[in-house]
Amino acid sequence: MRKKWFLFIFLFLLLAIAGYFLLLPKVIEIKSNLASPAPETENPITLLFAGDIMLDRGVTYQIEKQDNNDFRFPFLKIASEIQKADLAIANLESQISDKGIKVGSIYSFRANPKTIEGLTFAGFDILGLANNHAFDYGKQALSDSINRLLETNINPVGAGNESQAFAPAIKTVKETTIAIFAYTDQGPETWQAGKENIGVALVSKENLERVKADISLAKKLANIVIVSFHSGQEYQTEPTETQISFSRAFIDAGADIVVCHHSHVIQPEEKYKDGYIFYGLGNFVFDQGFSPETMKGKIVEVVVEDKKIKRVLAKEIKINEFFQPELIP
Repeated sequence: MRKKWFLFIFLFLLLAIAGYFLLLPKVIEIKSNLASPAPETENPITLLFAGDIMLDRGVTYQIEKQDNNDFRFPFLKIASEIQKADLAIANLESQISDKGIKVGSIYSFRANPKTIEGLTFAGFDILGLANNHAFDYGKQALSDSINRLLETNINPVGAGNESQAFAPAIKTVKETTIAIFAYTDQGPETWQAGKENIGVALVSKENLERVKADISLAKKLANIVIVSFHSGQEYQTEPTETQISFSRAFIDAGADIVVCHHSHVIQPEEKYKDGYIFYGLGNFVFDQGFSPETMKGKIVEVVVEDKKIKRVLAKEIKINEFFQPELIP
């Protein structure tokens, strides 16, 4: 009898345990084929720097020889390279104006207002006007040139009244903010931009601290800070001590890139601390056919990724007999 009860209890427990597992909710693991999205990275942007542009004298002569005065002519061999950049910057040696009276030397430049068609065709976005040719035809031509550039969406930098001349051009490209200043140490104190007087952004030992403070402030507001600096000695292949000390001071203050011009020939470049200095890019569009050195130059391509400089590449150019720049293969 006891065996029957034991067998009965055993079977009851066995059925109870089996029922428990049959009624237990099933947990099913679901595996997703979707990978976690990768963090977004910004597309790289490209900055391009060129040297001195002068659209008067022999360059004008070559333009006038073309059918219908093609004002794009000086840039036809190089435009495709410039147009690839998100931001293209150069130094303008000739005012774009038909106003004013020549007050400079025999080396005074003033370009036909229609030459601005070539600058826009080439794709320039920013042009430095702080140089020793700013007043070749007086304040009237300089003011007219500034207004004409603005009307065609080219930012002039380094000239105007004080607030304009010393202020940077600010550009935002693909969420990267870039500030561009233009200064020169070539010219008398009377050229200094004033509160109400048109002039250029002259830099000297006397106002260097003010300039450095402006650069430092810009670095707090922008991701990349650029200084265009018209300095040094013409036709010299090495920078002056002043050129070096000022350029390095700009980097110390927060600039990422300093691009110099005025020498009309190529000068060295250096990596200084976290910045880059190009002491002379030489000519870009110019009619100085009297030497091989003045008929070549460099353009600099800077690639920015995630708001930081990732690559810097200098490319040599030559200027042909028609005063057109073209890349050296």
